[in-house]
Amino acid sequence: MMPQTLLVRQELEALAIDYWHEVDTNWGRKAHEFYTEDGTFSTSVKTRQGRAQIQDFYRSREQRGARVSLHVVQNFRVVVEDNLARCNYIMSLYAADGEPVLPSRPAIMIAAVTETAQRQPDHSWLYSDRKLTALFRDETPTTG
Repeated sequence: MMPQTLLVRQELEALAIDYWHEVDTNWGRKAHEFYTEDGTFSTSVKTRQGRAQIQDFYRSREQRGARVSLHVVQNFRVVVEDNLARCNYIMSLYAADGEPVLPSRPAIMIAAVTETAQRQPDHSWLYSDRKLTALFRDETPTTG
């Protein structure tokens, strides 16, 4: 792997980790800022198009009440084509409604995540598309 590709991979892996950290520690209040204006965020339940719909999703998630979540990113891969990057990884979700400390359980969902990120004029990256595909689930409700 070329040094430039490794650098981009590190940038995008850090971006994914920062995104899920925002969701886990700040209710995703700024999650929409990680997307292009017309970016999409898709789960098995629904596709949200544009920053406003993504922001509304995270607002409704917070309004449900107390919840603890940890989104864990593993097996990160990236293919770079000029100012476009296609990423995929496995995301394990540990989550439950309520205040901590909650009982420890296995991940409630393990999903394949595919993302397309676009390099911006300031050299930052924004997501134009993110799709979560559940591979394993238990009966615990997600906010998808």
